[in-house]
Amino acid sequence: MSKSSPRRFGGKSTGTVTVIEAKVHRSSARNAKMAFILTAVIVGLLAAVVAASYWHPIVALIVGALIGVPTGAAAWLLVRVWPVLRLLWWWTPETFLGVGLLTCWVQLANHTPTVVTLLVVALLVGVPAVIRPVRRQVIAWTWCLIVRHRLRVCFAQFIIANQSGSLPLILWSRPTPVGERVWVYLRPGLSAKDLEGRLDKIAVTCHASTVLIERASENNAAYLRFDIKRREVLTATVGSPLVDVIDPAAPVSASPLTVPTALDLPDIDAPTITLPTQGKPATKKPATSANGSKPAASPSSDTDDVSDWI
Repeated sequence: MSKSSPRRFGGKSTGTVTVIEAKVHRSSARNAKMAFILTAVIVGLLAAVVAASYWHPIVALIVGALIGVPTGAAAWLLVRVWPVLRLLWWWTPETFLGVGLLTCWVQLANHTPTVVTLLVVALLVGVPAVIRPVRRQVIAWTWCLIVRHRLRVCFAQFIIANQSGSLPLILWSRPTPVGERVWVYLRPGLSAKDLEGRLDKIAVTCHASTVLIERASENNAAYLRFDIKRREVLTATVGSPLVDVIDPAAPVSASPLTVPTALDLPDIDAPTITLPTQGKPATKKPATSANGSKPAASPSSDTDDVSDWI
């Protein structure tokens, strides 16, 4: 769906402003026709079957047609205007915010003098600008609104859409300590793997440092979470209360560190361990007989018999 701009002086046209792309327009028209036919036939037959148990079959068919055709028309209208509904969804936060501000301004101007009106507006604008926490929150939520449109530009420019030309549905966004977090629902024809190779381009489009993609649901691969990082919070200097505990008069140089070589346990009595004497065992003197002669050496039982080895 496109809207032609007025002609310039001399008969030349200035071009067209595209609201809905031609590919999306044709796809919605085709899907709307199929939705009308299927809904009208299915609902009409079901209504006729139910009505046939109460009235004549011909009357039941007429009743089924009277119910099925309007139902099919409603399905046709819903599918046909879906691209417009999606476009309105993209601008829903800005629309409600603008309507709310305009309504408040009109009510304030109608019920208060001009001086009071200007004073209230100055306070509403000046207080967030002066108080730093309020200002940071306002800027963070403003970036959330901007990021939703920047992602839509990414999807429309260099990400391959499905055959019908429908882009991923951007659901919601909220600020984080490092940037923004956006939830996106992918349409058929696109996966997270297709987006992982384009994270650097998405970061450039969103005016961010880096962009990360994770699955927001374990059961649905189409539900993704974009983490847009703009700043690094881990590089800030963090104050510690331990600094105030240190004595300012303490010497700067520390005492030399003594490395222990053994455990010092004075409260435990260590048992005394006697090690056996090393060397050859003491041998007994051979006993002598009554007449003073040494007894004959008896064969040792430990001596191997040579015959066992032959």
